[in-house]
Amino acid sequence: MAGRSGARLRLDRQSPHPLLRRLADARRRTDSLFRMLRPEALRERPITARHRLIFYLGHLEAFDWNILGKGTLRLESFHPDFDRLFAFGIDPLDDELPSEPASFWPEQDVIAAYNRAVRRRLDARLGAALDADSSSAENAAWVTNAAIEHRLMHAETCVYMLRDLPLQQLLAPRLEPPASGAPPPRRRVEIPAGRTTLGRARARAAFGWDNEFEEHAVDVPAFEMDVHPVTNGDFIRFVAAGGYEEPRFWSAADWHWKVRLGLTHPRRWIRDGDTWRFRALFSEMRLPQDWPAYVSHAEACAYARWAGLSLPTETQWQRAALCTPDGRERSYPWGDEPPGASRGNFDFHSWDPQPVTAHPAGASAFGVHDLLGNGWEWTSTPFAPFPGFRKDDFYPGYSAAFFDGRHFVLKGGGPRTAACMLRRSFRNWFQAHYPYVDAKVRLVAN
Repeated sequence: MAGRSGARLRLDRQSPHPLLRRLADARRRTDSLFRMLRPEALRERPITARHRLIFYLGHLEAFDWNILGKGTLRLESFHPDFDRLFAFGIDPLDDELPSEPASFWPEQDVIAAYNRAVRRRLDARLGAALDADSSSAENAAWVTNAAIEHRLMHAETCVYMLRDLPLQQLLAPRLEPPASGAPPPRRRVEIPAGRTTLGRARARAAFGWDNEFEEHAVDVPAFEMDVHPVTNGDFIRFVAAGGYEEPRFWSAADWHWKVRLGLTHPRRWIRDGDTWRFRALFSEMRLPQDWPAYVSHAEACAYARWAGLSLPTETQWQRAALCTPDGRERSYPWGDEPPGASRGNFDFHSWDPQPVTAHPAGASAFGVHDLLGNGWEWTSTPFAPFPGFRKDDFYPGYSAAFFDGRHFVLKGGGPRTAACMLRRSFRNWFQAHYPYVDAKVRLVAN
């Protein structure tokens, strides 16, 4: 579908307002993903719990139109049916899977025309709204930030959806052979008792999603944390020891889910006789032993029980990642310098994981490595509001719809996580039984 998937960009890097330049860059990210698909792949549903890929072709522009065009700029809708059809994705639980046929969705060219029209209308008015000398400009900037980050989130989540497509349906770029070696030895460091700050302050007027507010401090007892996340080489011992056949390592709900789906190993692994292979985005390869193991929360918890340890809480992760022995707090594990390629596997630098030892310059003050990038990290903390939580008017269901005790907080970031979402207050979340996300395991001893 090269050259036909998205609308032609009207914004460019010369746009005067920095948010317009960022929006243009975000559009380029998502447009490039759809250009990697062969035409027939658009009607596929690589993940049964999600819409077909063609939905996402229309969703990104419909979301922008609904919150910016109609909501902020007060423009009159020109295609209300598409505004509704592509408004929201889905996050079904258990057996509540979508069932619409491929023919349900409009033709690709019709969606592309809608996308072009949305961009044309937004680009004609958004600059003036952002430059206005009034509180309305602050609102326009806030909602534009939301549109940019929403699009960048999909630039990440679409990659793990594409990883479930047959390889022949992808147009692969030319890539360097992946680096791989022996996994590092397992060791932990002590994190002394102290305080950590969660969330961000609304009074500082910096953009954040509703679940990031309000800033508050928490006292954290001493604990020990793994220096590196669990690698494939570590996790394979759990598989070989029969961890997927032993109910005592799983909660009742997790065991029922595992049995119902017939799971015997992580989703990206492929058994090849007596060896294991790994499905990367554009290839299959021998399982890299020193890459992080990507698993669901249910599998992460089972591994932790088998190892006699625990997943960290959100506050433990935050303290180990962003605090220092002298009581100060950092913007990032390494300090306050902006994220760069030497610090971790993030911000679209790689399509797949890298060795957990690849970025020593990204270590925290306590000597914990690979915290930002290379895969989100599961915590044991159910996704819930912070004190002072308020729904955003432009997207009231963004977080509140998932405060159900069945979604868990993830921290860190993956290979395709944009730098703007590596901020210390950002919180990701997924269901315990969602095995598709690039999420790794790090253990603590309390």
